Amino acid sequence: MKIKLDQIDYHILEELQRDSAQSQRALSDRVGLSQNACWRRLKALEASGVIRNRTVVLDRTQLGVGLIVFVMVKTRHHSADWLKQFRNHVSSIPDVIDFFRIGGEYDYLLKIATRDMASYDRVYKRLIEGIELETVTSYFAMEAIEEQRPLPL
Repeated sequence: MKIKLDQIDYHILEELQRDSAQSQRALSDRVGLSQNACWRRLKALEASGVIRNRTVVLDRTQLGVGLIVFVMVKTRHHSADWLKQFRNHVSSIPDVIDFFRIGGEYDYLLKIATRDMASYDRVYKRLIEGIELETVTSYFAMEAIEEQRPLPL
C-alpha cells in the first residue's frame, strides 16, 4: 500500500534520517509542528511501513570491521526453490550486510563487512559450501568515499 506523503512528512523523514535519536521536541521544532501533531504523523509513517525501524549507524573502523567486499554471484539456477535456499543460506551469514538480486551479467550482489582478509576467507568458504554457484567474484573496497547516505526525498 502506497501512502500519500506531503512536504511535512518528507521533512520528518529527512530529519529522522539525519538523526533518528533526536527528541520528539527537537523533531517537532525542526519540522514546525506541535509535539502532538508530529507524534501522530510519526506514528502514521510507522504504521504504514514507510518507517521500518530506527537504527544506529556505527563506525565500523572503530569496531575493527575494516574490510568491505562486494561479491558478485552468477548461478545457473533460477527456480523459486533454489532462490529460497540461497536466500536462507546467505541470510545466515552475519557478515553479509546487504544482499540484492540484480540484472545484468551477474545474478546477485552481496556487500560483506568483515575484519580482515582471513575473516573474509572464512565468509567466502561458508558462502560457497553446500550450494552450487557458477561464479563468485570479489571486489575489495579501498576507501569508503561516502557510506550510509540518506535516501534522497
